[in-house]
Amino acid sequence: MTATSATRGRSATIMLMLVGVMTLAGATAAGISALSLAESLTATGLPDPGPVTTLGLPFVRAAGELAAALAVGSFLLAAFLVPPQDSGVLDVAGYRALRWGRAASGIWAVCAALLVPLTVSDVSGHPVSEFLDPATAWRLAGLVETASAWRWTALLAAVVMVASLPVLRWSWTPILFAGSLLTLLPLALTGHSASGGSHDVATNSLLIHLLVAVLWAGGLLALLIHAMRGGEHADLAARRFSMIALWCFVAMGLSGVINALVRLAPAELVTTDYGRLLLAKIAALAALGLIGFGQRRRGVAALQADPTKRGPLIRLALTEAVVFALTFGVAVALGRTPPPPPKVLDMSIPMVTIGYDFAGPPTVARILFDWRFDVLLGSAAMVLAGVYLAGVLRLRRRGDAWPAGRTTAWMLGCLTLLFATSSGTGRYMAAMFSVHMVVHMLLSMLVPILLVLGGPTTLALRALPAAGRGEPPGMREWLLAALHSRFSRILTNPVVSSVIFVVGFYGLYFSSLFDTIAGSHTGHVAMNVHFILSGYLFYWVVIGVDPTPRPISPLAKLAVVFASLPLHGFFGVFLMGMHKVLGEWFYGSLGLPWHTDLAGDQHLGGAITWSAGELPLLIVMIALLVQWHRSDQRTAKRLDRAADRDEDAELAAYNAMLAEYSRHDGAAKG
Repeated sequence: MTATSATRGRSATIMLMLVGVMTLAGATAAGISALSLAESLTATGLPDPGPVTTLGLPFVRAAGELAAALAVGSFLLAAFLVPPQDSGVLDVAGYRALRWGRAASGIWAVCAALLVPLTVSDVSGHPVSEFLDPATAWRLAGLVETASAWRWTALLAAVVMVASLPVLRWSWTPILFAGSLLTLLPLALTGHSASGGSHDVATNSLLIHLLVAVLWAGGLLALLIHAMRGGEHADLAARRFSMIALWCFVAMGLSGVINALVRLAPAELVTTDYGRLLLAKIAALAALGLIGFGQRRRGVAALQADPTKRGPLIRLALTEAVVFALTFGVAVALGRTPPPPPKVLDMSIPMVTIGYDFAGPPTVARILFDWRFDVLLGSAAMVLAGVYLAGVLRLRRRGDAWPAGRTTAWMLGCLTLLFATSSGTGRYMAAMFSVHMVVHMLLSMLVPILLVLGGPTTLALRALPAAGRGEPPGMREWLLAALHSRFSRILTNPVVSSVIFVVGFYGLYFSSLFDTIAGSHTGHVAMNVHFILSGYLFYWVVIGVDPTPRPISPLAKLAVVFASLPLHGFFGVFLMGMHKVLGEWFYGSLGLPWHTDLAGDQHLGGAITWSAGELPLLIVMIALLVQWHRSDQRTAKRLDRAADRDEDAELAAYNAMLAEYSRHDGAAKG
């Protein structure tokens, strides 16, 4: 058999495996959905849209989600699991993974586009044949939230596919990986978790659950394809992915438990169809954990001992892929199965709109002790604190010192992030503009300052091991590549970072954007993330202890601070003088009896904004003065060392020059 024939045979085997896995996922989803069809129709009160919709929708969705997982995993493999060439151009393994990611993104886009008419048919109860006209289906999708989400998914997946066409260099693959993850966000906003009581907790936990599930399944499929094709660096890819899979398993378990507790009581696990499907998912997750443990003990260990010994890894990965297909099918069917009725049938308007009730107006005690944990940003605060402490501990075990002040600043930043999003401020920010502005100030000014002063990049560069000569690049090399990239140089331009920092909140509040997203949980999450990232970028440039691709002098930093921070105060003055109430329709619709003066609350929010800039400005000024003083000390020490080396040659030359001037002056007078 020739090499070409062998290659074609391997490609055909891989294609057959992928088609089989996607078909199994789709058939599982369609079969379980058909069994619960009567209950679903009774719960919605809609007529049967026909077998094409009833069976086709879950089949296409399950198969499409596995295609999305393959796209994510393929771009992950190309970006982080196998090394590129020394020139930065993708190696053979990376380029093959890139092509698989491109094809999977195209399949995902097609499946999402098909789900638009199928969803409209499912929601309306009419046969899908009435919505086969693309223009009609696309227009009606704007009236159905789930269909609109699939429309966005199709568009994002198509953009990722097109963007991957000209890519040949490694530097673009992390961006494609991030883009493929972005296509999953509309999925997290559909289904049972996006509506009903406690939907804030349910939506955040579902988002984490979905991202890590797709990352785990997609990475496994990409690694399996790589091993079946006999690609190089399979031992390295397996070792790196094994660590990712472990953390995905932990995150999937925790987020799944949180999401399940929101939806049903423990007793309903065995008394309802929804609960029994959830038990099936739990069993599948346990099976995946056991297989993953066996993979680490056998498949990965065999590759580390002999990089050509791929058999154990391929056999266990095939088994794991089958379990993942069943899991995806059950998950899709679970999304189409009506959950048990809520424990409280007569829910208040805030419970339906925001996801929870309020005990009364905000007081000092409620702000300090009435906590509601933010699954997304609260978890991020704890993870950031844990990773930072792990880095410090690694340095100390190695015998290296790390400034206690930096550790204190970072931990205070994480604690402030946790308090702002999960304490009473996080609870009341969704219902009151004034509290929203308190959180805005904390997330955009105080939290970024404290995190920047922690010097996380410097800590990472010192704690992460460097790749040896001729070894594949690792996390330290990826971080250095990101720091020195053209994109980082653009972002760390003082003008660019200042514009992002300042224009962001002016554009948010002085346009119709805030009114549009005031009642959206997703909108609030997006705002909070924007506040943190834009603030971190700005303060990284002006007071950061970490190196930047575009360093500027302390005097220039001071000028940027005085040019930018006062705009926060002006913004507060503008808010206090506004006659239009921002988000009036949403805050008024909550019907809170203790929150009726919306204009006064907005005036208070403006006053908070106007006065909140003093403490961050004081911290920034102290940090800049300290940095300026240390810079002068370093310059003086450098000059002293130079003088010691050349025995004050520069000073002697200067004195000789003065003496020569004096001699000439004396001669001229004579």
